[in-house]
Amino acid sequence: MMIPAVAVLDIGKTNKKVALYDDEMRPLAVRRRRIDTISRDGLDIEDVETAEGWFLQQLRELSGEYAVRGIAISAHGASLVCIDSDGTLSVPPAAYTNEVEEGVHEGFWAAMGDPRDVQRRTATAEVKPLINPGKLLWYLKESRPEEFQRTRHILFYPQYFGYRLTGRIAADITYAGCHGYLWDFGRSDWSEVADKLGVRGMLPGRPGLPADELGPISPRIAEITGLSPDTRVTLGIHDSNSSLIPYLITQDRDFVLNSTGTWCVAMHPVEDVRFEDDELGKMVFYNLSYEGKPIKTSILMGGLEYAFYTEMLMARHKRDYVPGYNPGVYSTILARPHTFILPSVVPGSGQFPDSPARVLDDGVWYAAADIADGRQWPEAFENYRAGFALVNLSVAIQTTAALRRVGLVPGTEVFIEGGFRSNGSYAALLGALLPDNPLFLTSLDEAACFGAALTARAMVDGVSVASLKRYVRLEKKPVRKARLPGLQEYVRRFMEALQHGDAGKNIDKALH
Repeated sequence: MMIPAVAVLDIGKTNKKVALYDDEMRPLAVRRRRIDTISRDGLDIEDVETAEGWFLQQLRELSGEYAVRGIAISAHGASLVCIDSDGTLSVPPAAYTNEVEEGVHEGFWAAMGDPRDVQRRTATAEVKPLINPGKLLWYLKESRPEEFQRTRHILFYPQYFGYRLTGRIAADITYAGCHGYLWDFGRSDWSEVADKLGVRGMLPGRPGLPADELGPISPRIAEITGLSPDTRVTLGIHDSNSSLIPYLITQDRDFVLNSTGTWCVAMHPVEDVRFEDDELGKMVFYNLSYEGKPIKTSILMGGLEYAFYTEMLMARHKRDYVPGYNPGVYSTILARPHTFILPSVVPGSGQFPDSPARVLDDGVWYAAADIADGRQWPEAFENYRAGFALVNLSVAIQTTAALRRVGLVPGTEVFIEGGFRSNGSYAALLGALLPDNPLFLTSLDEAACFGAALTARAMVDGVSVASLKRYVRLEKKPVRKARLPGLQEYVRRFMEALQHGDAGKNIDKALH
C-alpha cells in the first residue's frame, strides 16, 4: 500500500523544489533543480516551460511510491504570467530583475500619480527594477503593445502553475497583496492602479485563501503524472507568507519574524494597515497572511551588503574564514567611534534609500564603488577582524531600523531565521541593540515548503490551517546578548554620518 502524502511545488527565483510530506507532516522526499531565467529577444524571462516539465516529471516518478492527495504551490514574489484565450503566453513572462530605463519608472508614476499616495492605498513600496507587478505590467504594455493586446488573463505565479495543473483561473490573497500596487487594502478590491493599467477585467475575480481548493488535476495531468484524477490543488501562496504560517499558528505572543538572507525581511502581524509619514518612500509595506490579515513588512538587502564587503576582505587578506564573535574587537571600535560602513550597496533600497554606499574612516570618505574597483582601501579594513566587525555593526543597525519600522515595541519577541542565524556576531549585536526584546534563533527546515504543505493538508482534510499546529516542530534558541559599552553612541554617530547627503532624515523614530 502506498504512503499517503501531500506535495508542494516550491518555485524559488532560481531553485525549484518538489517536496512530499506524510500524515505526520514529516518530509518524505525532496527533489531540487536550479532553473535560471533565460534570455529571449533582449529580455530575461522566467523559464516556465522547463519548470513545468520538470515538476511533472518529478510528480510522475513520485506517484509510483506515494499516494498524493493534494498539491500546494508556493512561489517567490513579483512574478506573473499573461495568457490569451487559449491559455498560450501572450507576452513573455518577464523576470522582475530586468534592468529598465529610468523613463519606465517616470512614465509609470506620471500615469499613476503621487508615489506616496499610491503607497498608502496599495500598501506597496517601490522596489526596483521591476519587483512591483503593477509596474511590470506597465512595462510589458508599453514595450510590447501588440503582444499584450492578446492577453485575456493575468495570473500570479502560483496560480499560473495551478492553472496548468487544473485548467482553472483564480488568484490568492497573499499574492494579490504582495507589493504589487494592484490591491487596494482599504477597499479590499483591485486598485486604482489596476484600473489605470486597464487590466481589471484580465485579473481573476475576488482572491481566495491559500488553503482554498482551486480544483482537481485535469485528465491530461493525471495521464502524464500517473496521479489519481482525484488529486486536488490548492489556490497557492506567496513564499514569504508561507514561511510565516508555522509562526502564526503556534505563537501566542506578539512577534516579529526577521527572515535573513540576500533580502532581509521583517514581518509583523498587526491589526490594521497604517503608514507613518516617515515610512513613505521607504521599503515598508504590508503583506496579507494566509488568513488575509495584514503583516507589516520591511526589507533591506542585508545579505548582499554583508557579502559585498566580506568577500572583498577575504580576497584582500587571502583568507576564507569568518571570524567569530570577539567582544574585544568591538570594544576597540566602540572606544573610538569614527569608522562606519553606510548603506546602500543597491541604490534606492533598504531603510535608508537616499544613502549612497560608502565608508567613513576617521574623517575620510570612501565610495563603495572605488573600494570594489581597488582604487581606494580604508585603513580600517587592513585589520581583517575589524573589517568584519564593521560590516556586522552596519547590518545590525540597519536591521534595527527595519524592525522598528514594522512596529517593534518593548516586549515583542524577535525570531531570527535564515542565513544570519549562523552569524553569532550579528545576533549578539542585535540583542545589544534591542535590550527590551526577547530574541530567539529559530530553525524550521524548508519553511516555505512546510507552510504550503500545511495548506494542502488543511484542504484535503477539510480542517483549518491553525488546527494543524501540533505538527509544527519549531526550535527556539535564546540569543545571548552582547554587553558593549559605547554601542548607543556608535549608533548616534552612524546616524550623523548618514545625514551627509540627506540620508539620515526622519530616522530617529526608526531606531528609538
